[in-house]
Amino acid sequence: MRLKTISKIVCLVVSPAILMLVGGTYAQDQHPILDQAANKVIMKYQNATCEQLWAERANKQPPTPQQQKVIAFLKTDPTMRTLFINKVAAPIANKMFECGMIP
Repeated sequence: MRLKTISKIVCLVVSPAILMLVGGTYAQDQHPILDQAANKVIMKYQNATCEQLWAERANKQPPTPQQQKVIAFLKTDPTMRTLFINKVAAPIANKMFECGMIP
């Protein structure tokens, strides 16, 4: 009887994890343009020095037309915005923390 209970608990925990892994991969494969934009942002932060990021922050430039297009798209599609933010948030936050831009 205990074995059945343990099996049920394992299934309840493992099944959602597997679905998230498969679903995450599926979501990435379905949105190559979104992935490209996210990867571009991630690479920018990973390759930039702290001094470059501080200088960019001090001399904030308006977004390029391409950036404006992506921003407008993300504002109109909450699902895509969530996928994009989930992908870029950790690398950006880590770099900002390393550079002392966030506590």
